[in-house]
Amino acid sequence: MASEKRTFMMKKLPHNFPIIWKGETGYEKARVGRVFNFRRPERYPVAVIEATTEDHIVEAVCLANRMGCRVSVRSGGHSWAVWSVRDEAILVDLGRYHEFSLDEKTGIAKVSPSTTGRATNKLLEAYGSDGRKLHCDKKENSDLYWAARGAGPGFPAIVTRFYLQTMPRFSHMRSSAYIYKKEDYRKALEWILGITSTYDEGTEIVAVASYPPGRSEIHVTVLLVTFKNSEKEARAALQPAEDSAPSGHVDTWFCRETSLSKEYDDQNAASPMAHRYCVDNCYVRNDADVVSALEDAFTTLPSRKSFSLWYSMAPCSRRSAEQGTMDDMALSMQSDHYFATYTIWEDEHDDSRCQGWVKEICRKVERFSEGSYLGDADFQVRRTMFWETEQGRKLMKIRRDWDPNGRIAGYLDDGDKSGTEGLANVHEWKNSNIEPRTSNGDSKPN
Repeated sequence: MASEKRTFMMKKLPHNFPIIWKGETGYEKARVGRVFNFRRPERYPVAVIEATTEDHIVEAVCLANRMGCRVSVRSGGHSWAVWSVRDEAILVDLGRYHEFSLDEKTGIAKVSPSTTGRATNKLLEAYGSDGRKLHCDKKENSDLYWAARGAGPGFPAIVTRFYLQTMPRFSHMRSSAYIYKKEDYRKALEWILGITSTYDEGTEIVAVASYPPGRSEIHVTVLLVTFKNSEKEARAALQPAEDSAPSGHVDTWFCRETSLSKEYDDQNAASPMAHRYCVDNCYVRNDADVVSALEDAFTTLPSRKSFSLWYSMAPCSRRSAEQGTMDDMALSMQSDHYFATYTIWEDEHDDSRCQGWVKEICRKVERFSEGSYLGDADFQVRRTMFWETEQGRKLMKIRRDWDPNGRIAGYLDDGDKSGTEGLANVHEWKNSNIEPRTSNGDSKPN
């Protein structure tokens, strides 16, 4: 019966339509070949469409409507939970759908979704759940435009083109680093936390716990990267950290020349291909004892390739739509402190141990959190707040308005049953009796 239905559906598709059905040669490669995380899921789409044109995307949505099944989308293939691979869905893979052009007068680039940031270095076009082509900006289909910036995998359409406003490249990218032994974790974190709230806005600041190359123990690296247009500006931005860094670092450098290409290379080296990953994150509350909350995550890594990081979100985290200092959009969850842990290993026999470590770490940290960034989350394992309350409600309504039948697969929760309701956007840990402590050491009610 399934083969007869497939034959009937194929008759309605254009000649040479790039579809691979479940059970056909090449299906497994199409299913997970472009999935970055080698911890591949046991979920099986009914077919994979390797789109190269917009017409292929339209046909994919129309096919799903005729078959009465969902549509899932794979862009870069880097979602840690592999959201694109869904049971009995039509998987639209955009890996071969390429577009890039730049209007030199306006500085606006047209970019296809699977194009990485490295390859491209606020507008949208999308296909709705019924196959209609839509253009989205602040005036046209403005609710979809609002949702696109923050909806993540729950966006109720397939994005085919981004319009990105480019900006002039900074001529002087410079970095400073201070590397401390694990025993000096508290000293290093207390220092950098103490200077970031008023630090130069053009400087990115991160603290990373890892096993640096050539070292057998966990170390904590405090890294500052500044974007300026002169050597003088760069040195001035990095000097406060240089003047205040506590003694005891085992390695350091100051105002070293760097580039976007080098930073990408470093990130690629830290996130190797053909490995198994488990990732989670929290926005830690501004009034929390951040150093204590993150201590286990920074000092007990479960494998040599794993790393945990704290990233300074200030001063951007102090902007708001209400104050007119940022656009109104679904993306609304923020605090001064972003924490994420990236657990990396190779042997599937370590799956339970490494995943268990991440779960236990986040069980502790989430009690100090405002919520999480959904891009580094797995809704099958842990559900919390991903948007402020009102933005979350508005987003779920927009999803139901634009995709009332749940044609777009949406959020992959436990059992893949979220459907048109989406995510609850609540702290599931609130039922716990554990009360986190503030930075003053006082208990704070949940």
